[in-house]
Amino acid sequence: MVGQKIGYVRVSSDDQNVDRQLDGLELDRVFVDKIPGKSTDRPQLQEMLRFLRDGDHLHVHSMDRLARNLIDLRQLVQSLTSQGVKITFVKESLTFTGNDEPISVLLLSVMGAVAEFERSIIRERQAEGIRFARAKGKYKGRAAALTAAQIEEAKQKAATGVPKAKIARELKICRETLYKYIGSRQTTGTGTTVV
Repeated sequence: MVGQKIGYVRVSSDDQNVDRQLDGLELDRVFVDKIPGKSTDRPQLQEMLRFLRDGDHLHVHSMDRLARNLIDLRQLVQSLTSQGVKITFVKESLTFTGNDEPISVLLLSVMGAVAEFERSIIRERQAEGIRFARAKGKYKGRAAALTAAQIEEAKQKAATGVPKAKIARELKICRETLYKYIGSRQTTGTGTTVV
């Protein structure tokens, strides 16, 4: 069965260029998430997973664009290929069909582990750089995610019963960030969190 050529692109922020990831490929549809890789809330990924059908060919720039870690990568690849979806990782020049040789499965694990290791090294270097800059008094920290007016509006909406997940989506922030600003996450004496 011949299906559609689908692309999945993930960038970490709105100002990053999405065009370079699958440049030169003719695709029927492209799903784009502009969200950090560590986030589990990736709506376009979920939409793409619902959209894909038997015979479709999914193109992803690299393994680290599709999955947050090796476990997620293996689960996604196995789930999609078992549904008849072919997956190509452009940067790694690897294609998976579900009828893969044992060496292909090994390559998936090794390349996925290398990508996960690279991300952890980058985070470690970034943390070291921030510590160094702080020691020299040069690090100002991240800009505030919300203005005073947005914080007040969020507090009012939360007080009237608007779900915090909805408020966070409207403000384009994660719920944890919202909780930091409106202070509505509480911990009980038993250690459980009340929202």
